[in-house]
Amino acid sequence: MMLDVIKKAAVAAVDAKAPVQVMYGTVTRTEPLEITVEQRLTLAEPFLVMPESAARKNWAIGDHVLLLRVQGGDSFVVMDRLVKT
Repeated sequence: MMLDVIKKAAVAAVDAKAPVQVMYGTVTRTEPLEITVEQRLTLAEPFLVMPESAARKNWAIGDHVLLLRVQGGDSFVVMDRLVKT
């Protein structure tokens, strides 16, 4: 039991050092907006935090998106559409 408490404290300390994680996704649906990350995680509107600049975009299926995963993984900030250079 004490070992489990120590493990949880260690994991919490590591997570605290990285409050966000940069991720990439692909728009798989536009109404309502859905973004798939790594072909296994589909994010829908309740989990997506949309800044005004991202909310005003005309998203299309196949658009590549830059996301920030907030610590805990319960919400993802949609930063912008990615373009090929």
